[in-house]
Amino acid sequence: MRLVVPCRFILLGLLVASAASAKDREFRVRNVILPNGPDQRARPIYVAGEVATVLRFETDVDPRRTKLEGWEGRFEPPGVAGRVVVLVPLYDLTSEDRIPLVVTMVDGTQWPFTVTADNASVDHQVNLLRDRDHDRYMRASLAEARVMERIYREKFEKLEQEDTIDHALASLLAKGAIKMTPFRERKSWLLKDEGEGTEIQVFVYTSRSRDKAAVVLSVRNGNPEPWSLLEARLRTSKEERRPFAMRTSGAFLHEGTRGRVAFVIDGHAFDAAGGPERLVLEIFRQDGLKEAIVELDPSLLR
Repeated sequence: MRLVVPCRFILLGLLVASAASAKDREFRVRNVILPNGPDQRARPIYVAGEVATVLRFETDVDPRRTKLEGWEGRFEPPGVAGRVVVLVPLYDLTSEDRIPLVVTMVDGTQWPFTVTADNASVDHQVNLLRDRDHDRYMRASLAEARVMERIYREKFEKLEQEDTIDHALASLLAKGAIKMTPFRERKSWLLKDEGEGTEIQVFVYTSRSRDKAAVVLSVRNGNPEPWSLLEARLRTSKEERRPFAMRTSGAFLHEGTRGRVAFVIDGHAFDAAGGPERLVLEIFRQDGLKEAIVELDPSLLR
């Protein structure tokens, strides 16, 4: 059982394009009905790093009076041409980001939007419709309803799959409620990135009955950019994936804040044809960079 120093400290060639963080999200074409009269409700636009999102209106857009607040350093210069507005983030946003966008038509009509992110989907194109022609309006509304129904169904199915004891234990560990679990600490490490000021404390636990292992990362973000978890992988030495339960104390960490990421691994995950084998837990942060590797030996459960 050992902890390998985070790969970003020693390897410069492992940086993955931030667009990779969108690979598990659905790219969709969405229809949004705009009211005929004045409306100041800001509708959400869901984007992803290095992915173009197109807003398509029914009339021409005024480029001089169309503004994305604070886009410098976070987006490519917003593009406006004819009836189209194009947004390209330089990196992934979080669901907590709320960037105001005001689109002004050539007739002076203004439409407010909020540019943000969603873990399930990315807007590849958003068609903004004002024409209340019955057939077109109903088709757009029906298509949007079908998309939302499928998204909610998938979320519900995911929640059902994660309704397990291991996920419940991971939730308690992520909240710091160690005493409410059967786990006891075996080892811990403290890692510091002096350049970014980020501090990661890693704890390895086993259950009292020795039938489960757990890993908890306590992360203090010292970087101005928010820290979040992109994904985690548990694999064998033969690159075979193994299941695990994971919970976080929050979606992302602002500079100076601390949060936890907890993993619970059932003892059967160590099983193999030739006997129990070592597992490797890989943790990737929001920009695709491998943050840390924790190697778990089956002797943990003996």
